[in-house]
Amino acid sequence: MMCAVTAPTIVRADEVLLRPLLTSICGTDYHVYSWDAWSAARVRPPRIMGHEFVAEVVDVGSDVRALRVGDLVSGESHRVCGVCQQCRTGEGHVCAQTRIFGVDIDGCFAETVCGPEASLWRNPSDMPPDVACIQDPLGNAVHAVMAGDVAGRSFAILGCGPIGLMAIAVARACGASYVVATDTRSYRLDLARQMGADVVLDATECDVVEAIGDTHPNGVDVVLEMSGAPSAIQAAFNVARRGGRVSLMGIPSRPVELDVAESMVMKGLDIRCIVGRRLYGTWATMSALLGSGRLNIAPVITHRLPWTDFAHGMDLMGRGLCGKVVLEMD
Repeated sequence: MMCAVTAPTIVRADEVLLRPLLTSICGTDYHVYSWDAWSAARVRPPRIMGHEFVAEVVDVGSDVRALRVGDLVSGESHRVCGVCQQCRTGEGHVCAQTRIFGVDIDGCFAETVCGPEASLWRNPSDMPPDVACIQDPLGNAVHAVMAGDVAGRSFAILGCGPIGLMAIAVARACGASYVVATDTRSYRLDLARQMGADVVLDATECDVVEAIGDTHPNGVDVVLEMSGAPSAIQAAFNVARRGGRVSLMGIPSRPVELDVAESMVMKGLDIRCIVGRRLYGTWATMSALLGSGRLNIAPVITHRLPWTDFAHGMDLMGRGLCGKVVLEMD
């Protein structure tokens, strides 16, 4: 499932042939690699994994207009239909016909990969390649943070996986006044401090709701639930202030019981469910933030390995002993 049998070629006029330079491991890749119940139900082998990358353009189709051979690009992992109601009204990120690169179609853990020009984003020449590589998950963080007002707001970020960690930096870059971050692993809490969190809480050592209430008795303005843990999802609604916002991105492995009346409706919460990146507004915002120099996500890149060490990277992911793991494809 990790490599191509034959090299892809351009078969459509709007396609671009790419040579991946760096890729990074996503939580989705770990799900597929470990072949859990979700993967067994969704993925149809043989399949080339991977969807986070920076690549060099090596060939272009006859209808390609914006990209040239030699350009360095990253790509949107969600391939949408372009013709449904959602795609035609600015909601393409929730297109029901979405195919995920590296899950439903072959991905970037390969020597070359082919894709439509419309799904690619040209990177500025001065962008560090390892940062360019992780723009797809960074877009998730930008989408979650910026689903409502940010400047001057207090944030609680529940779950310090790579996207939660990047959300800390995004919130800071956009003017958040206070950020508290929670997780169950000390390694990732240390990273949360590096990303700019004011306070970090180990959910195995304290009651998160009580601890946040000690400093914000009325609750925080914005809560980002990034872990999918049922206890964290329940806590998210309890630590949000009345009239506050809760952005949900973590995917629970089972149904979660919630007190809809008291914890949600009667508090008048603004609840946002975050799926991927808005196409392509989030990419434009993310690019502007990175270009401004105000957003620093470098600390989240904790490991850079040759692609032949992918098993080590997957092991680090499984044990929560990494931020983003970048693989050198050359």
